Amino acid sequence: MSNEKEIPVPALDGWALILGASSGFGEAVSLKLARAGMNVIGVHLDRRSTLPNATRIKEAIAAMGREAWFFNVNAADAGKRALVLDDVKKRFEERGQGERVRVLLHSIAFGTLRPFIESEGEDGAINQKQIEMTSDVMAHSLVYWSQDVLSRQLFARHARIFAMTSTGSSAAWRGYGAVSAAKAALESHCRQLALELAPHSITANAICAGVTDTPALKKIPGSDAMKEIAARRNPSGRLTTPDDVANAIAALAQPCTYWITGNVIYADGGEASTG
Repeated sequence: MSNEKEIPVPALDGWALILGASSGFGEAVSLKLARAGMNVIGVHLDRRSTLPNATRIKEAIAAMGREAWFFNVNAADAGKRALVLDDVKKRFEERGQGERVRVLLHSIAFGTLRPFIESEGEDGAINQKQIEMTSDVMAHSLVYWSQDVLSRQLFARHARIFAMTSTGSSAAWRGYGAVSAAKAALESHCRQLALELAPHSITANAICAGVTDTPALKKIPGSDAMKEIAARRNPSGRLTTPDDVANAIAALAQPCTYWITGNVIYADGGEASTG
């Protein structure tokens, strides 16, 4: 269990744009930033069976006295991205309060988990289309969202961009190759965005969580073994929780962290460095 309830949430204002807001890290960060005082624009992709969870999160944010604009669309679709951001821009302009996006979180976990080389008894090796889709959704979409938010002048000064990565960016795990490549690309994109957005006073950092029991983790082949190993390696003897990561992002979203950019920041309780 996390000791999150014992930790005061630092005050924040403005808007957070959360890609992947309906589960895992996206859910936890949405709720944490709302508790800190931020309104939330949530982008998620849910079918009828999982849509109630997105509704629950939206209602919880509203119950805190914050606004929650949720869009059930494919975040990797250029047309849907334009529709969401055009709608947000229109709403901001109609309100006439100079509102802007202070936090952009990329927490999209959707890719193909197949080996590069097929072995007997497996469903088949990954193909070109699946590799390209995985990288586009889990890495390149961060660049496109950042470009489009900036071009519409929706970023606040001293805005923060965060992208969820993992130690899998530099490790090999059977069936994880395409996602590993996407995570490595995502970290590279954060470095490049940090360089090019510095004149706009916008930071970009990748957040590397420890092994966390999320819906995305359960889809990875051998995830039970990953959890057992991580719990043994972690100095605190437990897995990372979404709240642990949300607390870190809430802290890093503070105005005083303007000089932290272009990094891979570990929110893992020391799992990667001491295990």
